[in-house]
Amino acid sequence: MIAAYITRRILLTIPAMFAMSLIVFFIIRLIPGDPVFVILGLRSTPENVETLRRELRLDDPIAVQYLHWLGNVVRGDLGVDYRTHEPIRDQLLSRLPVTLEMAFLAMLLSAVMGIPLGILAAVRRRGLADQGSTALGLVGISIPDFWLGVMLILLMALVLGWLPSSGYVPLRESVWGNLSHLLLPALTLALNFAAVLTRTTRAAVLDVLNRPFVRTARAKGLRERAVVLGHVLRNAAIPIVTVMGLQLGYALGGAIIIEQVFSLPGIGRLTLNAVLERNYPVVQGAVLLVTFLFMVINILTDSLYAVIDPRIRHSGR
Repeated sequence: MIAAYITRRILLTIPAMFAMSLIVFFIIRLIPGDPVFVILGLRSTPENVETLRRELRLDDPIAVQYLHWLGNVVRGDLGVDYRTHEPIRDQLLSRLPVTLEMAFLAMLLSAVMGIPLGILAAVRRRGLADQGSTALGLVGISIPDFWLGVMLILLMALVLGWLPSSGYVPLRESVWGNLSHLLLPALTLALNFAAVLTRTTRAAVLDVLNRPFVRTARAKGLRERAVVLGHVLRNAAIPIVTVMGLQLGYALGGAIIIEQVFSLPGIGRLTLNAVLERNYPVVQGAVLLVTFLFMVINILTDSLYAVIDPRIRHSGR
């Protein structure tokens, strides 16, 4: 049954999270630089270095450091920021809404742009709409996110003055202020996502359009819009939903550059600053959180398959 399948997927997240904890713990320590010298700066005397290294437990063997950190993580303790001495869990929870809002808004914008364009390109294959959507898709995929973000800042913020170029306003303080500050970074991600979603939608709809039940629906005299929206799109939805789920996961984990360009206080920017400062616990906690969210999104995406296609629910996959 579907419930058993989802339970298995949830159980598989445990070894995956363990493997990710190993990878991020050891890879971050391969980066040149010592967090003790970064923290102390000009105060890096031999006595201060030795004292701080002992306080941070960096003088323990690497395996002992990992087991100590992993034991704390299992208990829900992600550690303390090397520089600010704040609990990392509190830092991540305070910044998570920023990244989540941007990711969901980007996915919504990409769906609004990409799905209708993909349907139109498939229905009018080899026509002007198909050629135009293909060209836009190639351009959208080819343009780097950071360059597109800078161009949108120049146009929408500096030239036209329609939207702010940076910063963040919490949703509880102002709905419009929150939306206006997130619209440009979300649009930057959405334009690239929409290009991929357009091509996916076009291919999925074209595949369904050639099936016998579509010809039967047309033979019954149904209008073309009813055929496309009521029969074709529903049967082409699974690859579209899959791509949207992957894009949402990418927006959570790959928004580091976007958050830096638009000065958003999200998890991506926190992680980048932590890498530059060799702030090991922050990097480890942030990567684990994003990994967990990505797995949750994949599980929810798989759950939607049964809603979209009843055959999957009855097959118990």
